[in-house]
Amino acid sequence: MTLRRFVIKNMWRNKRRSVLTILSLAFSLLLLSLMASIWRSFYYQEWTIGSATRLVCRHRVSFFAAMPSFYRDKIRALPGVVNVVPMNQFGGLYKDEQEFLQIGTDPNEYFKVYNDYRMPEGQLKAWQEDPTGALADSELAQRMRWKVGDRIIVQGLKFPVNLELTLRGIVKGSFPADVIYFNWKYAQEATGYDKAEAFLVRVDSAKNVGRIALAIDDLFRNSTAPTRTESEHAFDVDMVSTLGNVKLFILSVCAAVLFSSLLVAANTIAMSIRERTREVAVLRTLGFSPQTILAMFMAEAVGLCVTGWLLASLATYAMVSAIAHTQRGVMFAVFLKASVPAVFLPLLAAVLVGSVSAVFPSYRASHMNIVDALRHVG
Repeated sequence: MTLRRFVIKNMWRNKRRSVLTILSLAFSLLLLSLMASIWRSFYYQEWTIGSATRLVCRHRVSFFAAMPSFYRDKIRALPGVVNVVPMNQFGGLYKDEQEFLQIGTDPNEYFKVYNDYRMPEGQLKAWQEDPTGALADSELAQRMRWKVGDRIIVQGLKFPVNLELTLRGIVKGSFPADVIYFNWKYAQEATGYDKAEAFLVRVDSAKNVGRIALAIDDLFRNSTAPTRTESEHAFDVDMVSTLGNVKLFILSVCAAVLFSSLLVAANTIAMSIRERTREVAVLRTLGFSPQTILAMFMAEAVGLCVTGWLLASLATYAMVSAIAHTQRGVMFAVFLKASVPAVFLPLLAAVLVGSVSAVFPSYRASHMNIVDALRHVG
């Protein structure tokens, strides 16, 4: 029998204990995988395909403070700026419930800024030609059972008018969103509101994002409505920060997971090694060195933890897929991408937990005096 087979047999010598230990570790590592996925999605990867060349310009004081609409032409005149579109939230009610966002923008340029959106060319043209036309996200349209040509009436709350929109198209973006888009001029003519809550800016190259953002802010620095311009990803992270200290929360959960996993593994491994003290003495008499016995015990511990990680990885992918295909969880699909780095981080944690939990009891058992070990009653 080889040492590898010997280690595997010892891993499963007490099947009930091994299975319960693996399941406990798998649950802990599943939480760690989810936290790592959220961390990576929030802070390290772009949320949309074309966000590397997009900027968000908003009021420096507050996102809810508006800016004059003539800012758009001034921003467009800057070198490196390709397109600029205004964005305003109507904030109305649909059938007495605010079930989605209503975003007013410019139909003629919106898809030049968000060039990663997909929809039939005929529907886009119909939206651009109809002043009361609207587009709906594909997931929202499916949930609301809307079809092209349906009437959508939104009761005004923020503005004293109602929107009577006609659905002219269904759009599929980089990630699902509960939102409809309409021509802001329709609401502007009815309300006289000639401002914009934000401007979306598309630049010619990702290398120019920082320079153009500074140029826009410098342009309006001494105005009555100073701006804050940042990359789309930085803006998304700012929106996440409104939920609280997300980084501290994720780090706290990860620390708790590692600590609980270490306790579970250490208790199981210490119990297993203590029961086999006399067996260790027999191995020593047969010529096994303390280093070999130490390596065998640590391999058993790491093997249990890695098996738990494999189960956790499969469960992570299954859970992310399930959330992404549920009706209410579709918005979280962008946050819970089970990327390879996010899944392999728990593998490092599993190896660390297995090694740390096994090293002390293994060292003690492998270096115990043979006579004392033979007399040991575990």
